[in-house]
Amino acid sequence: MFDTKTVSLEWGGKTLTLETGRIARQADGAVLATYGETVVLCAVTAAKSVKEGQDFFPLTVHYQEKFSSAGRIPGGFFKRERGATEKETLTSRLIDRPVRPLFPEGFYNEINVIAQVFSYDGECEPDVLAMIAASAALTISGVPFMGPIGACRVGFANGEYILNPKQTTALAEDGRLDLVVAATHDAVMMVESEAKELTEDEMLGAVAFAHDSIRPVVKAIIDLAEQAAKEPWEVASQDGNDDMKSAIKAMIGDDIAAAYKLTDKSARSDALNAAREKVKAHYASEEFDGQQRMTAIKLTKKIEADIVRGAILKDGTRIDGRKLDQVRPIEAIVGVLPRAHGSSLFTRGETQALCSTTLGTKDSEQMIDGLEGLSYERFMLHYNFPPYSVGEVGRFGAPSRRDTGHGKLAWRALHNVLPSHDDFPYTIRVLSDITESNGSSSMATVCGGCLSMMDAGVPIERPVSGIAMGLILEGDDFAVLSDILGDEDHLGDMDFKVAGTEAGITTMQMDIKVAGITQEIMGKALEQAKAGRTHILGEMQKALGTARTEVSKHAPRIETIQIDKSKIRDVIGTGGKVIREIVAETGAKVDIDDEGVIKISSSDSDQIEAAKKWILGIVEEPEVGKIYEGKVVNIVDFGAFVNFMGGKDGLVHVSEMKNERVEKPTDVVSEGQEVKVKVLEIDQRGKVRLSMRVVDQETGEELEDTRPPREPRGDRGPRSDRGGDRRGGRGGDRGGRGPRRDRSDRDGGNGGGDNHVPDFLKD
Repeated sequence: MFDTKTVSLEWGGKTLTLETGRIARQADGAVLATYGETVVLCAVTAAKSVKEGQDFFPLTVHYQEKFSSAGRIPGGFFKRERGATEKETLTSRLIDRPVRPLFPEGFYNEINVIAQVFSYDGECEPDVLAMIAASAALTISGVPFMGPIGACRVGFANGEYILNPKQTTALAEDGRLDLVVAATHDAVMMVESEAKELTEDEMLGAVAFAHDSIRPVVKAIIDLAEQAAKEPWEVASQDGNDDMKSAIKAMIGDDIAAAYKLTDKSARSDALNAAREKVKAHYASEEFDGQQRMTAIKLTKKIEADIVRGAILKDGTRIDGRKLDQVRPIEAIVGVLPRAHGSSLFTRGETQALCSTTLGTKDSEQMIDGLEGLSYERFMLHYNFPPYSVGEVGRFGAPSRRDTGHGKLAWRALHNVLPSHDDFPYTIRVLSDITESNGSSSMATVCGGCLSMMDAGVPIERPVSGIAMGLILEGDDFAVLSDILGDEDHLGDMDFKVAGTEAGITTMQMDIKVAGITQEIMGKALEQAKAGRTHILGEMQKALGTARTEVSKHAPRIETIQIDKSKIRDVIGTGGKVIREIVAETGAKVDIDDEGVIKISSSDSDQIEAAKKWILGIVEEPEVGKIYEGKVVNIVDFGAFVNFMGGKDGLVHVSEMKNERVEKPTDVVSEGQEVKVKVLEIDQRGKVRLSMRVVDQETGEELEDTRPPREPRGDRGPRSDRGGDRRGGRGGDRGGRGPRRDRSDRDGGNGGGDNHVPDFLKD
């Protein structure tokens, strides 16, 4: 029934298996990839014809994680997989970026790539496996895919590179790198990374290690294709348009060359649009059909690219007149938003990011429901790209895939310089709104986000800056461009972003539009990027050199105290009664963990102090001889119970309320009354005896005790000698009872209510 084809190889200590022919047989290409016990199915379908008027390549990639793959039921009301999570969106982009450049120019058939995780073993990461499965499915589908590619993850610890570490542990403990690389057999196509200040040589070595590790995977995909590939599609040749291209160049070549000498983006855009309209008007006549009109538009773009690229390679002349390694003018300002906890406005040329940092408490952490269960993130970075930033009318609303990807890139750049949660117990949210864009807005977000955190008082280890590099590659000739413009990105061959501190790289991302770049080019780009980063850091320091020593007056203050774990239940109370009362009465937020670490937060320092005093009162042990403030919580016949130290109860016997005789406790105190008491005694069971009569109730000062001292217990002699006078003289003559064995006559008086005295207060 099934014509199954399989290839396997030992890779990174585990078996990687690629299988086709058994599942999803109606797709153009379907591969079931297994690594360890992680299983991903990728299916590829392609439209057999092009939609009329189509002038771009509609490749769509969807990556989906099934909760059942990890033996979990999804959270939420619907209990099923819903819209794409951030990780699914980022992985979809991770697959798309290296495969898109490997389709021929002019191929406009719609292609759908769907990768689904059906089994996850908790060790082998499904994102890299999905990239491999997608490459294999495209390779055997017959579509004109100039692959295959392979992919892997690389870690770096103790000076050694590690193949395919677990993503959640790649940067833990000694780990310093989480790097994902996609490559063909000959060249690297895509790089995505987060690092703990790696040097350029260490990062370049990691990419080289990844490429060497990918080659066996590429060979395995080729072996599978030799067994199971479908007949390749015939693609229409793009040749034969030389005459039209020459005619268009003669028509508008000088106009385009003049337009690209204008340094202002708006003026340049207007001049280019005028040249393009001239071509459209010429080919709008009935003499030309729709296909010819579309071809003319495409050739116009090629002419623009040829002119820009030629000027850069031959003369070293860039669109705005800068040198190849020159960074545009930078202006950085902090504290621009008066109510934000931290803010900055970072402007580089015609790219601008307005960034703000908000500090919150633990309950502001982001809850993430993923394959490995619930986790919490205390650092968030959100990026927004409104259409006005490029002077256009367009969609405004929920973040796009691009917005999510750019925000995550900036998040990676800043994540590893944050202080530990113990040193800075805040939840941190950075918001970047791009207000102008002509160049890398994600790297402007890195710089602006860093400054806004410093302005908020986040004690980061070192400032971080970022820069976007470009590449023009023609044969063996190439030029690396620093701080690329939008047009240089669009017309160039590489978008290479690097961010880091003066000590090293914290993130690196590379996307290319050609069939890969060499290690020589990447090394040159890293070297040039380091110089650019250093320059940008210097400009940032003019605005703010180090983090502020105090958080904003508008930010919540957080104070941390440590209590003994045995006292946690006392602070929380039955059903959370005590901690809820503390929050309600003081207005401060109180969080307590299983280790006894308590975080008290509020924007009002008095509220923090009140909550802290309350909690310390609960966990503190009372001291004999010390005076405390308390509240009467219960009145009984023989005295009153007073709650003091925020949670301790003690008894003020009626005889300890005043120096004169008191008939009823209610003559002296009432429930809810604030009183001042001195601790007289704490017995072995922890019960506390208090006194009001030796404390001035107005001032809280201790008064001299005018009563004669009570007979010490140790001077009474043996129990057998204490005869019938055992309780006499306490408030009524109870009569001599003699030794315990002779006590048959109990006609003594009640002793002024002494029958109600608790055992621990009886002599």
